[in-house]
Amino acid sequence: MPLAKNKITSVCVYCGSSFGTLDAYAQAARDLGQVLAGANLRLVYGGGGVGLMGETARSVHDAGGKVLGIMPKFLKSRESVYDDVETRIVENMHERKMMMFEEADAFVVLPGGVGTLEEVIELMSWRRLDLHKKPIIFLNIHDFWLPFFTLIEHTQTTGFTPENFSTTYVCADTVEEVLPAIARMSVHDINMDTRQVI
Repeated sequence: MPLAKNKITSVCVYCGSSFGTLDAYAQAARDLGQVLAGANLRLVYGGGGVGLMGETARSVHDAGGKVLGIMPKFLKSRESVYDDVETRIVENMHERKMMMFEEADAFVVLPGGVGTLEEVIELMSWRRLDLHKKPIIFLNIHDFWLPFFTLIEHTQTTGFTPENFSTTYVCADTVEEVLPAIARMSVHDINMDTRQVI
């Protein structure tokens, strides 16, 4: 499904700095990288060369695609900056998240830990508050995100989250479903003033 009508040129990928317990997670990261490069979509990511982050970035780069990494100073040694691609070094996590948001037109969430959860929860909250309308796609490899979706549904049924909150994201079960899912969620207003998001 074409993405050009809404001028999506960059996709931010949130994912773990570890590999997880299944080889399928790393394979999905590599496959997604090839898909992004093949669609001429720049990858925006956390800048690390380790775990699923590194697999995604290397896959895009090896396939001839563009990559922008954004790394806070204090994580340079822990997450091993991937020097083969453009990387911006920032002061802290807040600056990293804001720059990733500003540089991306859509977001894909691979398996990850609490850091990945923290990033995407904030992003979903911003969308719920109408601070942006950028697509958010969960790549649900082997039902990794199912417990998270169940928790979201629980907060809805108990009256703490609006019923329409589920419209803030889309679930894709395979890499092949990611770009069509982005296209379905895409809207014309993807260039909002991010200064509102503080």
